[in-house]
Amino acid sequence: MHDAIIHVPDPVNEPVLEYAPGSPERARLKAALAAIEKEVVEIPCVVGGERVRTGNIREVVMPHRHKHVVARFHAATEDVAQRAIKASLEAGREWSAMRWEARAGVLLRAAELLAGPWRMRMNAATMHGQSKTAHQAEIDSACELIDFWRFNVAFAQDLYRMQPRSSSGVWNMMELRPLEGFIFALTPFNFTAIAGNLPTAPALLGNTVVWKPAETQLLAAWQIYLLLEEAGLPPGVINFIPGLPHGSTNVVLDNPALAGIHFTGSTDVFRMMWKRVADNLERYAGYPRLVGETGGKDFIIAHPSADPLALATSIVRGGFEYQGQKCSAASRVYVPRSLWDQIREPLVDTIKSIKMGDVSDFSNYMGAVIKAPTFEKHKAAIAEARDTSGMKVIAGGGCDAREGWFIEPTLLTTEDPMVRHMRDEFFGPIVTLHVFPDQAWSETLQLVDRTSPYALTGAVFARDRRAIVEATTALRNAAGNFYINDKPTGAVVGQQPFGGARASGTDDKAGSPLNLLRFVAPRTIKETLVSPTDYRYRFLDEP
Repeated sequence: MHDAIIHVPDPVNEPVLEYAPGSPERARLKAALAAIEKEVVEIPCVVGGERVRTGNIREVVMPHRHKHVVARFHAATEDVAQRAIKASLEAGREWSAMRWEARAGVLLRAAELLAGPWRMRMNAATMHGQSKTAHQAEIDSACELIDFWRFNVAFAQDLYRMQPRSSSGVWNMMELRPLEGFIFALTPFNFTAIAGNLPTAPALLGNTVVWKPAETQLLAAWQIYLLLEEAGLPPGVINFIPGLPHGSTNVVLDNPALAGIHFTGSTDVFRMMWKRVADNLERYAGYPRLVGETGGKDFIIAHPSADPLALATSIVRGGFEYQGQKCSAASRVYVPRSLWDQIREPLVDTIKSIKMGDVSDFSNYMGAVIKAPTFEKHKAAIAEARDTSGMKVIAGGGCDAREGWFIEPTLLTTEDPMVRHMRDEFFGPIVTLHVFPDQAWSETLQLVDRTSPYALTGAVFARDRRAIVEATTALRNAAGNFYINDKPTGAVVGQQPFGGARASGTDDKAGSPLNLLRFVAPRTIKETLVSPTDYRYRFLDEP
């Protein structure tokens, strides 16, 4: 194959299965859920392909049945992290020397395995481990991860094809080298697709990776690792170090071979790492690439011309799907008085109708929040709203941790648009709504832009095209993903590249070639076909 010009398969977004009653996929998923309930998985670290059991055991539980343990894992130590770095660097020599199509073949095979025999296992692990409903798991741990692997291969092909122009007698080439060193990938609990994409996107381009997944996502993260092994990923290309203590990450950040960070998580953690990297700049071989998607305080703003039913539906879907535990979830809403009078009663009734409980019961729209500290944080935020002048709890507000960490879908209203609930990210099923005078549309757009430090997603609802144009312009820097007459969640790989700026991250757009570009070091090569043999230029000639 060294002499072939290969074209990878054209990517197509994976169809979403519906899991309707009586469907074969529903029966298969139910069986996979039942199988997970019967076992407790032991999860080791993996360094250079070797299973490493540290003996420092921690448990992973179902958030919706927090007494039910689904996995026990061996938490990584600083020594394991150091060994993982060494294994990454050793594997990098062979991995980076492979033709890129060989690396792409691993991800293409992984995508096909996930679309087929691994689909229900991965979805069930995501449901029980992260308390996602069947639909939320399907669009995440199946479809989005499949899309990342297929589309990233096609994006890489496009990048490798980009070549400079050549003038007469000269042949110019561009080589996209992997970064010099290793990549540190830190992945969050809320999206299995992100957990699969952050280590594999740099690996596709020839980098090797040390991967620290979130402890509360480990059931599905371990399935990702096993799937990649089955797909043919060589040992040491991605090294798996779950449970490395927060205080021990400096062992990785201080290593002179750190070439980049691929991160999704909190703004505070990303800033901490950025500062540590800055302090270490003189020890690194090069400037590490920092790619991060962090927090959001995502908005919906409605114009008086908006469709009331569409607005209400988007508040519910955007704010409460997956318990609001999406960085893109709608958590602050601005509604004109005339529209609020129309939607208040049906919106409240809809929120009250939402069923919440064990995700293996497919009649539930919501599951539990991820862990006890998260539950306590949301409970305190709701209590704070009850005690704050000008704020009301008009739907939900209940909290119950007896069986699982359940927070009711909660709608708050506030007279003061600058209260903490409109500024700070809670990452839960809490939506705060401010009613503004119809004539204050332009002023409210400015309010939306300056209220929160984040700039991840946002949406405008209007039928008046002038209002849409004004909002799109006024909120140009307020959201990296902007939606018109749609909820601010649900970005699709290859269709809506995802990422925001300000306190929301580096806006490197996962699901596009822009993200992959951050993990290569371009080298320009110029070959002169017939070299000059006289140093003198024509201008030196005598007239």
